[in-house]
Amino acid sequence: MTGRYNLKVITEFAAAHRLRDYEGACSQLHGHNWKVEIEAEATSLNELGMAIDFKLLKEAARAAVNNLDHRVLNEVTPFDRKNPTAENLAAYLYEALRRQVGDSRIRVAAVTVWENDRACVRYIEEN
Repeated sequence: MTGRYNLKVITEFAAAHRLRDYEGACSQLHGHNWKVEIEAEATSLNELGMAIDFKLLKEAARAAVNNLDHRVLNEVTPFDRKNPTAENLAAYLYEALRRQVGDSRIRVAAVTVWENDRACVRYIEEN
C-alpha cells in the first residue's frame, strides 16, 4: 500500500461582493471575512523529510488571495464578468494555487472557501 501525505494551511481575506441576477439579500453589496483552506497532497517527501515547507504553502496561499483582500470582488478580474460566488472563488483560487504549488511529488488537492462559520464550498479536481 502506498502512503499519502495530506497537508492543510488556512488563510483569510476580507472582501465585499454582490451576486448578479440573484433574487435575495445577497444581490446587495455586502462583505465577508472569507476563510480559505488549501489542501495539498504528496506521495513522497523531500530530502528534509517534508512534503513541502509549510512556509512555502502559506506564502502561496497568501499570494493567491492578496489581490482579493479588501476589494469589491465584482471589480476584480475575472469576477467583473463571472459571478463572485463562493463556488467560483474556490475554483479560481484552486487554479491560482495549482500554478504556484506542484511538482512530481506534490499537488493542490482541494480548496475550501468559507463565507462564514456555517457555510463553505470545497473545490477539487479529479486526477
